[in-house]
Amino acid sequence: MDSTNNSTVAATMTAELQNTLTPTLAVDMLKQGNRRFLDQQFLQRNYLDQVEQTASGQYPIAAVVSCIDSRVPAETIFDQGIGDIFSVRIAGNFINEDILGSLEFSCKLAGAKVIVVLGHTSCGAVKGACDHAELGNLTQMLHKIKPAVDAIETAPGVDRSSANIDFVNEVAWENVRQSVDAIKSNSAVLSQMLEESEIDIVGAMYDVKTGKVTFADSSVLA
Repeated sequence: MDSTNNSTVAATMTAELQNTLTPTLAVDMLKQGNRRFLDQQFLQRNYLDQVEQTASGQYPIAAVVSCIDSRVPAETIFDQGIGDIFSVRIAGNFINEDILGSLEFSCKLAGAKVIVVLGHTSCGAVKGACDHAELGNLTQMLHKIKPAVDAIETAPGVDRSSANIDFVNEVAWENVRQSVDAIKSNSAVLSQMLEESEIDIVGAMYDVKTGKVTFADSSVLA
């Protein structure tokens, strides 16, 4: 389908627009954006206009914690423009103190309505953790994903290496779950905002083969 068929022009987020959003609406906007991405029906944007309109302030709808993988550009796969989302990218989309501080800024000070921890299939960082890879500073980074590897139970004899892509993807989902839990457990600021329904914190998975984002429901993250 030709992406030029969509004549809808995207509005630049303002304080007024941001204030009308609930966490549920923010998630819906991301889901709708991914559907447009899959259908190649992107909203029209004048990026230079958005640069000008956001020069004096930013009012994003969401903060997305995703992997540095070049195949997973958050703004593109959610069809969002300049000023729409905070994008936190780190190999393996895990959580540390610096990322927590960034998320606290995103939500408490800048008004984002939802935090999305976005994993992806065939994740190289997850594969490295499964294979116990060691290389300079990569070694200590991959140790942060090892709890997700260890949490996945398999029958005796099942291949737990990167050669087993089903196992890799199970670990990727578990890593998302643990990252969501880490945000809730290690940030009093964000936990209070969640309790007061000011924000939501959700997990999701991007399929590198199809471009589809699947959001986890509460049972998946329980």
